[in-house]
Amino acid sequence: MPTVEFTANLANQTHAPKCRVDGRNVRECLDAVFELHPKLRGYVLDDQNAIRQHVVVFVDGTAIRDRRAQTDAVRPDSELFVMQALSGG
Repeated sequence: MPTVEFTANLANQTHAPKCRVDGRNVRECLDAVFELHPKLRGYVLDDQNAIRQHVVVFVDGTAIRDRRAQTDAVRPDSELFVMQALSGG
């Protein structure tokens, strides 16, 4: 089962502990997490269900390519990391 982890700022705001979920692609994994922690959906996805502009999802250390449908494949031992990109000076 892939592991999904959120940065501390997301995890603290929405109670999103590191978890293991079923999924063959990023979307399936995220949907499984959103079932457990529904508040996370609005922080991660926009109203079109695409990854929000200031959120980055990594699979095994590489940023995903398909931010719209999240079809990037994951392996059973993959690690997904979701973080908010910070901007400003």
